[in-house]
Amino acid sequence: MNLRKSRNQTVEVYTGSLNDIMFFLLLFFLIISTMVNPSVIKLMLPTSSSSQTINKKPINLLVSADKKYYIENREVPFQTLENELAAQVAKSPDLTVLLRVDNGLTVQDLVDILTVGNKLKLKMVLATKSAQQ
Repeated sequence: MNLRKSRNQTVEVYTGSLNDIMFFLLLFFLIISTMVNPSVIKLMLPTSSSSQTINKKPINLLVSADKKYYIENREVPFQTLENELAAQVAKSPDLTVLLRVDNGLTVQDLVDILTVGNKLKLKMVLATKSAQQ
């Protein structure tokens, strides 16, 4: 006489939906990671031993190593750079332009930009990275 019940039951975990969940998580993180810094322009700034901060909100003028000019991350041809900066001066007369120039460019390229700023009587500040970085 056998009074014990037979234990032929097995425990299973259904994992069919885990593939869908993992796919959606992967897709979500890929989309979010591209939205973090969508318009970053890579520059190698010159180094400086001293630093100074600007309290007002300046306009960023970036010049990449291949001589592409950007005003606030919007590409502008060099021929229209003076007109674009003049339009910015019309909006805000007391304007400071923060120059972010790649360290691979020549001094003449920097002088060309400073000449445009001098025509418009702009305050221009050259951005550098600190020597400790």
